[in-house]
Amino acid sequence: MSSSLPSARTADPADAPPIKWGVIAPGWIAGQFAGAVHRHSKSRVVAVGSSSAQRAQEFAARHGAERAYGSYEELVADDDIDAVYVASPHSHHFEQTRLALLAGKPVLVEKAFTQNAAQASELIELARASGTLLLEAMWSRFLPHYDIVRRLLADGALGDVQTVIGDHGQYFDLEPTHRLLNPALAGGALLDLGIYPISFTSFVLGAPDEIRAIGTMTTTGVDAQVSAVLRTGSAHGIISTTQTAASPTTASISGTAGRIEIAGPFYQPQAVRVTDRAGGTRETASGSIAGHEGLVYQAAHFAELLRSGSTESPLLPLSETLSIMQTLDEIRRQIGLVYPGE
Repeated sequence: MSSSLPSARTADPADAPPIKWGVIAPGWIAGQFAGAVHRHSKSRVVAVGSSSAQRAQEFAARHGAERAYGSYEELVADDDIDAVYVASPHSHHFEQTRLALLAGKPVLVEKAFTQNAAQASELIELARASGTLLLEAMWSRFLPHYDIVRRLLADGALGDVQTVIGDHGQYFDLEPTHRLLNPALAGGALLDLGIYPISFTSFVLGAPDEIRAIGTMTTTGVDAQVSAVLRTGSAHGIISTTQTAASPTTASISGTAGRIEIAGPFYQPQAVRVTDRAGGTRETASGSIAGHEGLVYQAAHFAELLRSGSTESPLLPLSETLSIMQTLDEIRRQIGLVYPGE
């Protein structure tokens, strides 16, 4: 193992400015976010809003939030919060993010950003018109190992990139009423799991010139499994996602001079291994923050953007978030995945 790989330029989240978060939708990911922020940064979740006052109160008690609201309107009207984190199902992102933006609150909204590209475009226009910070919570983009990959690509360490491969599969034993099987909640593997390899491919190759996708549907009418090839120039991005099997959830980038490999889950804090054409390997360390504790990096990045007065992130600009939503729309069109009201 060599130490010659570039180091990450990612700042320590503990050094980020403290901000006060309000959380919309106190589900599992919101709990992971609050815990990571409280353990690894100076920021705090101080308020939570839910359609259920009881759920809001239970979340507040569990995570030390000062205020619990039984409506989203009350949450975004709270003058003591600096930013809103939207952690609801994809079907609700548009309404709740719009509500927060209209209240003048900067917003970090879970991925997939919205249900479709039309919704994403409207939110982006609203944020830009009001000069309000808006960011997709694709937390991987802000992790240290992604910055190492970013530097390697910028330095041309792989030569000309030819193939990007990413997969994300989990086995879920779900009741038919679960949100992942519910079309009304924009369920399915693609928006929940497939967003990770698709965003990774966009990160490496940019927007695709051509998309070829196939899918297998559930009896409830959402996607159980999707595979796709995303071509950009002569390079191919190959993605797969499923909610019916636990796949390796790894990622790789192969070029004319070498390849990068990221172990699974590739979207969580990981080491980066580089292999050159001669078979020589170099590997980085994985860092001290592991698993979903890595959610703190996106919160810290958001806090830095807020302090600097930025309205978009250079690491994940809104134009790319929109492009990713357009890719998801095209894949859904090809596999016949339509949500109610579309």
